[in-house]
Formats: sequence, structure tokens, C-alpha cells
Amino acid sequence: MDIPQTGSTARVDIVAYGEPMVEFNQTGQQDGRQYLQGFGGDTSNFAIAAARQGARVAYASALGDDPYGHMLRALWDHEQVDHRGVITDAQAFTAIYFVTHDARGHHFHFFRNGSAASRMRPQDLPLAAIDGARVLHLSGISLAISDQACDTGFVAIERARAAGVQVSFDTNLRLKLWPIARARAVMTEALRLCDIALPSHDDVVAITGLTDPDALVDHCLGLGARTVALKLGAQGCLIANACERHRIAPHPCSPVDATGAGDTFGGAFIARLVAGDALADAGRYAAAAAALSTQGYGAVEPIPRTDAVRAALARVSVA
Repeated sequence: MDIPQTGSTARVDIVAYGEPMVEFNQTGQQDGRQYLQGFGGDTSNFAIAAARQGARVAYASALGDDPYGHMLRALWDHEQVDHRGVITDAQAFTAIYFVTHDARGHHFHFFRNGSAASRMRPQDLPLAAIDGARVLHLSGISLAISDQACDTGFVAIERARAAGVQVSFDTNLRLKLWPIARARAVMTEALRLCDIALPSHDDVVAITGLTDPDALVDHCLGLGARTVALKLGAQGCLIANACERHRIAPHPCSPVDATGAGDTFGGAFIARLVAGDALADAGRYAAAAAALSTQGYGAVEPIPRTDAVRAALARVSVA
């Protein structure tokens, strides 16, 4: 496994960079007019998922000086996610989004243009936290919300690499945020610079034109990633590095809302790698955590903790 064991100088295991959001998720009540208030933002979801599995996690971002920003700080306090690296931008707002559901699945409606996180600058980064971490995590959304946030993300990547900190990257392609040509160019560079790639199948199909899972994994490895965890939705996942490759079946579940499932997978996977799990074990654990997270509404509330994931894995092994 590539991730070094915890050293005495490490302040946290993982620093995540991106945009947190407050969520309003449609429930089945009152003819769809009732919404459950929760929290989202892919890298914040990731950070909470990792923290719930026992990793020491910090977050780097920006919030508005508004009720939603205060709610997110209270959430991170509760989840034991260090948010000292999250600045307050009094000239901007904290982003929100709505989730609706129909027969075709779940749909997102974002209110984020000009948000505090989109105004992040390199000088706003918590450089000491990045230097002292073992993994820096970011996503395609972290790089897509604005050109300025994208530049800041790449500064964070270069800082991490210079400090010997591994970089984890989740594609999370959102074409409402940027055109495919720019997404392809930026994500290809991020995959080249990352150590651990966490792509979703549809994302890398759109970026590369390839469709075969093994070919997609080979593509990411060829760009420079040392470990790839390709998320295949209902088909499970494919986990690989230069020496081993594992196809992991989907964990059985009764899904009602898949919001944030990929973020839960990523957070659980990195947390277990940091804890010292073998590649396949980390993949099976992450698949179970992601499956359990689909059994409730919202991105954060259903994220399981370690005891629930262990129990679910034990039930499958007994069966």
C-alpha cells in the first residue's frame, strides 16, 4: 500500500478542499412539497464519511457570514471535522441546493454562482494543515465552480506533492458547471497529478470515450494515478494498482436516495487505506458504506459509522 503509516508530525490524516453546501431534499410527503433540510457538497460529504470511519479530517473552503455557513460549522463541530481552514467571506454567500426525485432518479438544482467557496484564493489555503496531512482530497467540482477555485485547487495539489502528501481525486463531473472540453483538460491534469483516483464510470466515459471498466482503470493508471477505485454503480466497483486488481460486487441494500453515495465511498475508502487496510479490503468496506448511505434521505444523515459498516459486512460474510 502506498500511504505511509502515521508519523508523529501528522496533524490530520486527510484535508479535503472544495465547496460545502446546505441541502433541501424532497421527501415523499405532502405530494412532494415537503423538503428535508440537510447538508451536502461532495468534499464535505467525503470529509464527514472519512471522519465517521475514524480518520482525522480537516476541511479547506470558504463560507458566507450567514445562517447556512453557521449551520455548516456546527455540523463539522458535531462530526469532529476540523474547520479552522475554512475562511469566512463576508462579501459572499454559502451555497445551497435542492434535490428532487422522480421515476428517473434524483435531480439537483444548485444556487451557487458567486458563492464564498468559488472565490477561494491560494492565500486562503491552510498550508500548514496540508503540509501535515497524509492525504489531500479534492474533486472535479472543487475545480469547476470557478476559474479562481480551480487555480487554488492546483496550488493545493502542488503544495501537497511538494510536502510528500498524497493526492486523492474524485472526478464528479458536472457539465452544468463547465463545458466538456475544459472538464476533459482539467480532469486529465488532475488525474495525472493524483495518487489515488476515485472516478465514476460515466464521468470517465465522458472524458475519455472509453467504456470498458478495465480500459478506464488502465487509462487512469497510465496518466499517473497509483491507485484507482472505479465506481460502477449497481455493478459494484473495480479497484486496482500496478500490482493487483479486484472486482468488488455491490453490497446488498434497499436504496431510497443515492445522494452522496459516491462521496461516502471515497471517504470510507481513503479512511481505510489510511488505517492500513489492504486494497481489496478497503474497497469492500467502502462499497458497503456507500450502499448503506443510500437507505436514507440526504447526503449526510445516512452516512454510516464504522460499527454499522462492520455489521453489514459480517452479515454478508455469514450469508
